[in-house]
Amino acid sequence: MTARQATDHHTRTRRRSRWAQARRVLGIVFVALVVVLVVRKLAEVEWAEVWVTLQEYDYRTLTPAALLVVLSYFWHSAFDLLGRWYARHRLSSPRVLVIAFVSYAFNLNLGALVGGLGIRYRLYSGAGLSGAQIASVYTIGVVSNWIGYLALLGAVLAARTVVLPPEWGLNATLLQIAGFALLAAVAAYLVACARARRRRWTVRGHAFHLPPLRFAVMQCALSITNWLTISAIIQTLLPSSVPLLVVLGVVLIGSIAGAVAHIPAGLGVLETVFVVLLGDRVPHHALLAALLAYRAMYYLLPMLPAVVGYFLLEARGRRASTVEPTA
Repeated sequence: MTARQATDHHTRTRRRSRWAQARRVLGIVFVALVVVLVVRKLAEVEWAEVWVTLQEYDYRTLTPAALLVVLSYFWHSAFDLLGRWYARHRLSSPRVLVIAFVSYAFNLNLGALVGGLGIRYRLYSGAGLSGAQIASVYTIGVVSNWIGYLALLGAVLAARTVVLPPEWGLNATLLQIAGFALLAAVAAYLVACARARRRRWTVRGHAFHLPPLRFAVMQCALSITNWLTISAIIQTLLPSSVPLLVVLGVVLIGSIAGAVAHIPAGLGVLETVFVVLLGDRVPHHALLAALLAYRAMYYLLPMLPAVVGYFLLEARGRRASTVEPTA
């Protein structure tokens, strides 16, 4: 390496370091602003009324909501069945669904690094899958979830289903154009799966294979069904009649806001988005009661069977590893 090359390399390294520091600072500032907004909004709520509303829920409301929770977990776990085909492994469908359920419950409560990656890797590796196969299963799950999300968000923005507050400073026409762009991106993915001659791509040393069109359509269908089911859970828990597509739009916006804020489970962020966007239709205490019930049913309650399932799968893996081959 010449002196000039060394100098250029040092300059590029310093620029990357400064950009990384700037991103960290901006991230901290953004999270701080989100926390302030959340605290201010939640401080305006009459929490005694929230508690009264929670106590008024009965089996006629909770039973259909619970059934929808089970359905949503099944749809999301089915991503791993698609991953099984993509990774070409031979675990049984029941075992795949149990591993996916356990991983998803941990992912919701402890974050993607622990649930989405750590728990899934632990359980699948114990079942005999290679690191490459586990990575393929995980990738298919993430891509499937986001493909359906982008399709729905694009449709919501293009149709102007949700009206954002003027103080957010977001132009409605530009958002509508962004919605059509998202729909075009999803369509481009489907067209690529159907017609692309080059099926294999390498990104940062990782090889990816474009699936066939039928597979991509199943990805979209599963994800769209799951997001609609999640929205239906919250709609069921709301005391007032709010159209499902409106609830869906708020859920999608709240989900991306929570992801950008990097707050675990979007805690407080989803609630704030609902209060801001639906506060003129539904009393604030009723909105928060519905979201607290949703979090209890969708996040907390599934953790008990997930923990039991995790230890059962671990025990099964240990028993399998101690079996000695017979001569």
